[in-house]
Amino acid sequence: MSRSGSFKHGEGGFTLIEALVALAIIATVLSSIGAVIGTTAKATRTIDQRLALAGAAETLFAALPDRSALKRGRQTGEIAGHRWRVDVAPLNAGEAALPERFVPLAITMRIQAPGGAAIQVTTVRLVPRSAE
Repeated sequence: MSRSGSFKHGEGGFTLIEALVALAIIATVLSSIGAVIGTTAKATRTIDQRLALAGAAETLFAALPDRSALKRGRQTGEIAGHRWRVDVAPLNAGEAALPERFVPLAITMRIQAPGGAAIQVTTVRLVPRSAE
């Protein structure tokens, strides 16, 4: 017999162990969700940095002089907080394969963001032999 208001054996709420197991499961799920959110935020910052660096590189490439005015050497500077360096040097591409009136120049651009991330882009431009 049971008194009114009291629980019978096997009835009632959760045991302490059941409650602790449920809390452990919830904590594990929440920590997994937090790790995913942290990874996503870091990846988003990295993508933003790469896009900013690529935009700065495009701006610098567009600002390079015309191929007839392109000179060998190194230039450095800063654009939108990004430090940059452009090296223009002859490219050894095998003289026999090229028309005599052009010389290939390798243009290597290195851009570094304020946070330390950097990219390097290399391209080749053919310049008239008389302009080198």
